[in-house]
Amino acid sequence: MFYRIGQRCYRHRRIVLALWLLVLVISAPLIPRLPNVLEVGGFSNPEIEAARARALLESELPSFSPSTLVVIFQSESPDLTADDPTFMLQAETALADVAELPEVTSVGSFRANPMQISADGDTAYTLIQLEPSPEQSQRLMPEIRERVREPENLSVTLAGAPAFYEDIERISEQDLRRAEVIAIPFALIALVFVFGSVVGAGVPLVVGGLSVAAVLGLLYAVASVINMSIFVLNLTTMLGLGLAIDYSLFMTSRFREEFSRRPIEEAVAVTVGTAGRAVFFSGLTVLIGLAGLSLFEFMFLRSVGVAGALVVGVAVLGALTLLPAVLGYAGPHINRWQVIRRREDGGAFWARLANAVMAHPWRVFIPTIIFLIALGLPFLNVNLSSPDATILPLRVESRQGFEVLRQEFGDGEISPIVVALETEEGPTSRENLQALWDFTRYFAADERVTRIDSLVTLDPRLSLEQYELLYSTASIDDAYVGESLNQLASPDATVVLLYMRGLPNDTTSKELLADIRDYEVGGDFSMLVDGGTAEIVDVVDEMYAEFPRVALVIVLTTYLVLLFLFRSVLLPLKAILMNILSIFASYGALVFIFQEGNLSNLLDFEPLGFVEASLPILMFCLLFGLSMDYEVFLLSRVRESWLETHDNRLSVANGLQQSGRIITGAALIVVVVTLSFVTAEIVLVKALGLGIAIAVLLDATIVRALVVPATMRLLGDVNWWLPGWLARLLPKKEFEH
Repeated sequence: MFYRIGQRCYRHRRIVLALWLLVLVISAPLIPRLPNVLEVGGFSNPEIEAARARALLESELPSFSPSTLVVIFQSESPDLTADDPTFMLQAETALADVAELPEVTSVGSFRANPMQISADGDTAYTLIQLEPSPEQSQRLMPEIRERVREPENLSVTLAGAPAFYEDIERISEQDLRRAEVIAIPFALIALVFVFGSVVGAGVPLVVGGLSVAAVLGLLYAVASVINMSIFVLNLTTMLGLGLAIDYSLFMTSRFREEFSRRPIEEAVAVTVGTAGRAVFFSGLTVLIGLAGLSLFEFMFLRSVGVAGALVVGVAVLGALTLLPAVLGYAGPHINRWQVIRRREDGGAFWARLANAVMAHPWRVFIPTIIFLIALGLPFLNVNLSSPDATILPLRVESRQGFEVLRQEFGDGEISPIVVALETEEGPTSRENLQALWDFTRYFAADERVTRIDSLVTLDPRLSLEQYELLYSTASIDDAYVGESLNQLASPDATVVLLYMRGLPNDTTSKELLADIRDYEVGGDFSMLVDGGTAEIVDVVDEMYAEFPRVALVIVLTTYLVLLFLFRSVLLPLKAILMNILSIFASYGALVFIFQEGNLSNLLDFEPLGFVEASLPILMFCLLFGLSMDYEVFLLSRVRESWLETHDNRLSVANGLQQSGRIITGAALIVVVVTLSFVTAEIVLVKALGLGIAIAVLLDATIVRALVVPATMRLLGDVNWWLPGWLARLLPKKEFEH
């Protein structure tokens, strides 16, 4: 089948090239518009408790909105403080036009709440509630900035979720452009180094570029129909360029080998029939890993899974159709413009290495396994969390606002624990006020809590009986009490805000959340808890409750594909274990670098103190397939030799000799492309790029060059064991030479 595909693509190469160029023409105008149809966020799930609490409060309390823009005012004069009428007037004047926007539901000025003024009085903030979600509200930010009037003696900083999401989108686009400028030239240099000729290097780059353009065009069409995360932009370029060049590299290398002894048409057909077949199954393993992401109930992960499936599908299609057509024209000139002259026995090093490893398999196997496990050990201390403003660089306004709030008001002021209480009798009934009183006084005595906002904490001088009397009157004359009642309660619900000493991700904050959820609230209240800490805990719990199931599906499906391809019971199992080992080592690097802050000065980022919760899942699904790429290419050549010689040791040496340099070169391309994203200013993208680069580098060197030959030597002929009953179930003729 693959032989015939190569043959037909060669014979009809003009039509194939015309079709791919047509795809490029269609995609070109869509690519610049792609960011406009992608969304930020997607790290939450509507089924978690925090999201259900948020939905309850949105429906019951008109003043409550998860989309809150924080406007921070800082005095530029030592004599002007926030309680000064001039300060207040300038702040209100600055936001007068913003308040008239139809999307603004309320403006919570610091004039009405002294807690929004810093202790030294030089900083205050106003809360603007917006009707759309934070992801949608970020589209309002340009108009809001235009409407903000510049005060004479105050500086204005915009922070909060809408500003954060706007900065995420803008910085993501900048990161992508920077990475492309770095990745493409360096990928070309690496290809020239691998092939030794400019034409040979140019073929994979042309196929890779056309494939990425096609994927971005398809992505625009898909994102116009379903929600897709802004981060797929970075992933599509990173993975698409790496995979497309990788597959083209393997096939072009095989073509050079076949062209030295066959006519060009047959060389192209044999290339697709051998290396093309390996590319197909290799792509299938990558596709399985990425498709696993679509099983998660998180838009961010699901959209990466959809985008990844498009990337792999187009990369394989390009390798099996576009590449044979390009080789039809460039093939006779594949070695033209040589820059580096390769020796004919260039694979001898790999054969000697394989023989040396197999001569002393235990001496190689044990130290390398210990080394890889040691690299992964820091992951045992991982602290998983959801992303916040700290993933942005300090130069960005929303991050600066985040730091001002921390410095002037404390860590806990940024994101309180939000307790949503639903009731049938009403929140101001006698029993429910008693329950609120007991709840708030219990946690007010907790040293982890700095203050509490609720119906029964408006004034510390009032007793429970006075609150009961206050709320029992038909009309409330006190403007402050009336406003608080409107903001904090409805006939069927009320909210309690608990401000903590620590950041949402701190261990003490998570322990406080657990204590709040364990508390039995009296009255007829039913309780749901939201807030930054609750979101982090619920998202992590939900993701990692689903992860084992997804990982099991990926592992089992990959095993069956490799069993089908290699007709061996043990080789797929060995490949899976080797993959998990290299992924575990890269996990350790994530913790060592990004959580603990090692190499932060070199890589130019602020240590997070945590690992973003989706990163290990993303890396598992990406790397499981990507690492399997190299295993498939190596074992395909080993199996070819085994079918000819039935000598396990000779087959391993021959397979590594024929594929070692190309696998290393392919890994070099992926490392170059992914390392270009280390220049990203968003720490999440930087961590993903570096994590993939480390895992691929370890996998293509230590694992493939040392661990695989050692294990295959130790297993001997058992490598190729297949029970007779299973052999009869598997097709044979199509997939063996």
